[in-house]
Amino acid sequence: MDHASNVWAELADFGDGVSGRRIERIRGETLAAAVWELAPGAINTYHFHHGAREWLLVLRGRLSLRTHEGERELSEGDAIAFPRGRDGAHGQSNRSDEPVRYLVVAHHDSPDVIEYPDDGTLGAFALTASESGEPLGAFFHVKDAFQRD
Repeated sequence: MDHASNVWAELADFGDGVSGRRIERIRGETLAAAVWELAPGAINTYHFHHGAREWLLVLRGRLSLRTHEGERELSEGDAIAFPRGRDGAHGQSNRSDEPVRYLVVAHHDSPDVIEYPDDGTLGAFALTASESGEPLGAFFHVKDAFQRD
C-alpha cells in the first residue's frame, strides 16, 4: 500500500494549524479524497462549491462544523454530506484541546467555482487546459465582477 493512501500517515503542514494530504487518486478521475488535521484553535475556510459534492467523516476528535444553517459539533465517526451550492456551505474548526482529524471525499466536476462568502472571493478551476496550456485555477474578488453587454 502506498504511504499516501493511509489516513494515519504524516500530513503536510499548510500553516495556521492546518495539515493535510491527498489520498491516492485514480489519474483522470473526478473522485478524490484528502485527510485533514486541525490543531487546537485552527480553522479551515468556510466555502461552498458549484461543481463538487463532498462527504466528510470525523476520524479522531471533536470537529466544530459551520454550515449556512449555523454551527454544530461532530464527534468521531460522524459523517455529513455537502451538496453543490449554498446548501453545501461548510467550514471546519477545532475548539478542543486536542488535534482533530477528518477525511473528505469529493466528486470534483470540472469546471468548479468555489465561493468564499466571508472574504467575498471566488475560485474558478477546471481540469482542462486554459489559454496558458495549464489547468485553469484563478481567484477573483466578487466586487470586481461586471456585467457583459
